[in-house]
Amino acid sequence: MTDWKSQIEPDDPCWEGYRSYLEALHGEGFPDAECLNSLLPPGTSSRKGRPIRFVPATALPGLDYERHIFESGQVSTRENNWHDLFNALVWCRLPKLKATMNSLHYGQLDHDRVGRRGKQRDALTLLDESGVIVSGSNIDALNALARRDWYSAFVRYRESWATQLQVLVCGHAILEKFLQPYKAITAHALLIHTTTLYSAEELDQLLGSSLAKPRWLESPAGLSPIPLAGIPGWWDSCAQDDVFYQDRAVFRPATPGITLAPVRQIEAG
Repeated sequence: MTDWKSQIEPDDPCWEGYRSYLEALHGEGFPDAECLNSLLPPGTSSRKGRPIRFVPATALPGLDYERHIFESGQVSTRENNWHDLFNALVWCRLPKLKATMNSLHYGQLDHDRVGRRGKQRDALTLLDESGVIVSGSNIDALNALARRDWYSAFVRYRESWATQLQVLVCGHAILEKFLQPYKAITAHALLIHTTTLYSAEELDQLLGSSLAKPRWLESPAGLSPIPLAGIPGWWDSCAQDDVFYQDRAVFRPATPGITLAPVRQIEAG
């Protein structure tokens, strides 16, 4: 695969925070494991203390993926594979969160029934693959997202998305979808109320410790769906006007009686 960067539209908001990593990957050839290892922050490790390293999948056949990461630090990475490239970039940007998710997976391995994951691992997988973190100080906008009141979240509180709210993509499958973006891309959001806007590094530290707490993310119900095209500035193929938000195929209301995801609160210190 050559000229792989030309397939990424760097101005898309989803790449916020990942652009510097992409720019650091030199050459036309698709990044290999050795190249990706050079981007890892010093000291990145599994919660067992094993240094994280990306290893070609061909060298690690037939392994138990999550168990192997926790016990050895080796992350199986397929060659010329977008999905695994973006997984590596999330490890580089959010190493504490990724290590905690891996640790929680590991802790449930012996409790899951054969061939079936429990609810916590289902939630972790959704966050890992299709997750975003929406955080900030506008609690009304966050509650509107939880209620799936899209008009309030995206139109009434439109200005808040520039000053009081931020979106951090942590799902590598979401990044992959933005190679060919479409209006109905929907992520699973962890909604976080904070008094200030934290940096990605600060959020990584806070979420890495918070997620490990009992009952913090027990099931998929702890995550809230969010159509990413609705976020102001995240869709430029047409105007984000009233007609845009009336598209029920994308902006679906909550099903009556459904349990809504909570808005959690975290603070430094």
